[in-house]
Amino acid sequence: MPYDPSAFPPFAVTVDLVVLTVRRHALCALAVRRGESPYQGMWALPGGFVRADEDLASAAERELTEETGLLVHDQGSRPAGAHLEQLATYGDPERDPRMRVVSVAHLALAPDLPAPTPGGDARGARWAPVDVLLGDGAGRDGDHTAPLAFDHDRILADGVERARSKIEYSSLATAFCPPEFTVGELRRVYEAVWGVALDPRNFHRKVTGTPGFLVPTGGTTTRQGGRPAQLFQAGGATLLNPPMLRPEI
Repeated sequence: MPYDPSAFPPFAVTVDLVVLTVRRHALCALAVRRGESPYQGMWALPGGFVRADEDLASAAERELTEETGLLVHDQGSRPAGAHLEQLATYGDPERDPRMRVVSVAHLALAPDLPAPTPGGDARGARWAPVDVLLGDGAGRDGDHTAPLAFDHDRILADGVERARSKIEYSSLATAFCPPEFTVGELRRVYEAVWGVALDPRNFHRKVTGTPGFLVPTGGTTTRQGGRPAQLFQAGGATLLNPPMLRPEI
């Protein structure tokens, strides 16, 4: 059968970013307020169209920088502690009212990222607890940010679940920590991501007893108050054996 261009209408490729950090002991995601149609004025995940001359990772970094002033590098040149990975592909024919658009979502994790600065076609940018963005909780003013534009509720939920599940069996939780951290700071990361309270003694025993997970630096800190606490850095292990299983809620 001869090739018929009319049988393949044009479509576009976008990148959307689930950017997570821990702020004030809560798992927070980056949201931008759309400055253009469609969904003008609604909150959404940062992202945009992939240009003809760039790959997906480059598009993700560019959109993050343009819309928020933040930059998270991929593993080839990333700063210590940051993490960027592809999350999933979303291609429902009705997901974008403008045309057929396929989105390749990315998940970015980093410790205590600064306040975002809106730019590009974003009218505003902010960090918000993921339960507020997903409609499971209310902000300080009592408002719910949800629903997000497009299918970004689904993408955000998928990104949060990816982060929650990966810190069970990998060392990814250290991506939310500074280069040197205490066991207590790491425990608060697990508590924020999982949304549960953990027993400090059991947690300390598990993480320090898991081969290759943590490496003592030889230093201590009192930044959390109280007695000096031992400082650690991420070890060489990427997979945890035994895993840090999520408590059942």
